[in-house]
Amino acid sequence: MTTFLWIIVVLISLSILGFVYRLVKGPSTPDRVIALDAIGVGLITLIGLISILFDTVFFLEVILLLAVLSFIGTVAFSKFTEKGEIIQRDRNS
Repeated sequence: MTTFLWIIVVLISLSILGFVYRLVKGPSTPDRVIALDAIGVGLITLIGLISILFDTVFFLEVILLLAVLSFIGTVAFSKFTEKGEIIQRDRNS
């Protein structure tokens, strides 16, 4: 069973490398946002598998932190892509 999990770790690492290539080379900004989100999901999966392989629960907080940061980053990049700014400042009030 551990051999199978190590093979999955290698495959997910290769997919993360593919997403990094898409992040750097992506033809458009939405492609880069999707690649960044996929990198976040891949890292969460990779750390979860390493946590299972090492039979520890210490990585669960790291998984939660990465999930929150990945979500916030995806929302911020999407908002920036759509409106051109992340935080709207209303100077009239």
